[in-house]
Amino acid sequence: MMLVVLWSVPQPAATAVRARAGSARTISRREMMGRKLVILRVLDSGWSQHGDRDCDLAVTYGPRCFAEIMRVLIVEDHERLARAVAEGLRREGMAVDVSLDGADALTHVAVTRYDVVVLDRDLPGVHGDQVCRRVMEEHRETRVLMLTAASTISDRVEGLELGADDYLSKPFEFPELVARVRALGRRAVAALPVKLEHGDLTLDPARRVAFRGSNRLALSPKEFAVLEYLLAADGRVISAEELLMRVWDEAADPFTSTVKTTIGRLRGKLGDPPVIETVREAGYRI
Repeated sequence: MMLVVLWSVPQPAATAVRARAGSARTISRREMMGRKLVILRVLDSGWSQHGDRDCDLAVTYGPRCFAEIMRVLIVEDHERLARAVAEGLRREGMAVDVSLDGADALTHVAVTRYDVVVLDRDLPGVHGDQVCRRVMEEHRETRVLMLTAASTISDRVEGLELGADDYLSKPFEFPELVARVRALGRRAVAALPVKLEHGDLTLDPARRVAFRGSNRLALSPKEFAVLEYLLAADGRVISAEELLMRVWDEAADPFTSTVKTTIGRLRGKLGDPPVIETVREAGYRI
């Protein structure tokens, strides 16, 4: 039986995929690691295949939602530094995964669409230069911020010539890293308005604040990120799987009820009249 991965696919499209493939089983991104995979994208206009990867068949759905929320991959062989940077970026409202070597990084980018890869150049095994080249060749929409302890101009030029979008020398100040990641993330997506609005609901991504009328909303980072993503979708239905993929990181269980629980808490804080609509067997929209 062919294994079909349904990721961020609304129920009508999933039914069409099953009819076409004969049978299907939904699996998590972790289960996808190391499999023979062909990416098949389901669009409103039809089907298109996106080349071989390491899995059987994966299906994603629809146009990308151009939200400020960023999916970031940290590639750094010093684990304490990698975890510290990842935790800091998560506090900034980003969804962050971590790879400790180049080979694992290539596996991650093969199965997950990242806005920004923060890449240590001096990796063991598969060198950071090779990772950068592969990302540039196969994932042109992904931006690369290269990190290195070398700080000479020639080192920076060499890194940029490899295809990196930006370069940051170690040691670095964390606020500068955040600013550079956000700047690269804006290049990776279409520009959003300075503020996102719907009726009396206003969200400011830069200041990380949201208001319902004149009342400031006390939102957790995940609640804020979910609201931001739904507002940026501009009425498009967002599946629970897509929210899980774009707002949470790879540690999230795709079979958990965490999205439903977060939506419930968010609705309670938004109050009446309700603004988040549940579309049966498809997802949520504002």
